[in-house]
Amino acid sequence: MAFFEFKNIKISAIASAVPKEIVKTSDYSELFGNENVQKFIEYTGVKEHRKALKNQTASDLSYAAAQKIISEKNIDLQSIELLIFAAHSFDYKRPATACVLHKRLGLNKDCAAFDVSLGCSAFVYALQIACSMMSSSSLSRALVLVGETMTKVVYQEDKSSVMLFGDAGSAILLEKTNEDSQIKGILKTDGNGYKSIIMAAGGFRNPDALKKPMLFLDGNYRTLYNTYMNGQDVFAFSISDVPKTIKEFLEKTQTSVSDYDCFAFHQANQFIHKQLAKKLKIDLSKLLLCLDRFGNTSASAIPLALCDAYGSKNEDKEINVLMSGFGVGLSWGTFSAKININDIYPIFETDEYFTEGIINSPEDL
Repeated sequence: MAFFEFKNIKISAIASAVPKEIVKTSDYSELFGNENVQKFIEYTGVKEHRKALKNQTASDLSYAAAQKIISEKNIDLQSIELLIFAAHSFDYKRPATACVLHKRLGLNKDCAAFDVSLGCSAFVYALQIACSMMSSSSLSRALVLVGETMTKVVYQEDKSSVMLFGDAGSAILLEKTNEDSQIKGILKTDGNGYKSIIMAAGGFRNPDALKKPMLFLDGNYRTLYNTYMNGQDVFAFSISDVPKTIKEFLEKTQTSVSDYDCFAFHQANQFIHKQLAKKLKIDLSKLLLCLDRFGNTSASAIPLALCDAYGSKNEDKEINVLMSGFGVGLSWGTFSAKININDIYPIFETDEYFTEGIINSPEDL
């Protein structure tokens, strides 16, 4: 079991940003039929999602969230010694998007910066990496950025995906502290499910993949450059491996469901959430849910749910949070941490993007 425990490191700020454009699920009634759309809403719970502008990327949203934290906390940029960007929606195939964010944020050369290529589990994995680096070094302050622009990689006539996914970006500030603070977690992987959620083309494995739409086994048309998800495989994994791991975590940490103030799980869909609550005997009022307004935002789902639930409360109170990210890979993990509500900021909108990063010709370099 890959179990981790970090002492004297705390989550001292969480911020999340979303694009301004709202896409209503009901808007797809003309394309897919009102009955199909209503069934989708009843099953997934997604009533609307956010869609990024053409040139707006996951890093733009995460950058805005990081700027929010830096401003609110009045952070000395020289004190940030680690920057991790965890996502699948990178700006370029190279260099690492973290290097671009490093430049945009104005961080110094003594700051380590790198990408982590993960989706739904990106937050819990990046959290573990950052805490590990901090606990074994002199690093005292780190920024973990997570985000996705899933609307850019779904086929617009794919009824299984186009209504489900939304765009968002989040930032998390980690700091060493003298307080009695602990972050604990378990990470797991099942590479046998790598085809369960996949965008088969666009990398280096299939350089000559056709770009025309094809009929997939689930009855939907899409190209190999779009995200494909085997719904049955993902559902089975989500309601078996995920709750099993959460139970392992509770046993390992000698805690119970009643010890936690809230549960911030990956925002997969409403039905999976209810199944997890039933299997784990979690009161639905403690299970954070924001996918009805933002859809499945992949890497950003957990911090987005926290910002949605607590961002406007302005309360000097510490909450004990159990977090679980799971999905593409197949990859999943469970973490716990205590977070002050005042350190969780409200979700905000932005349409800003990095115009300097748009490169269409040699003259732009």
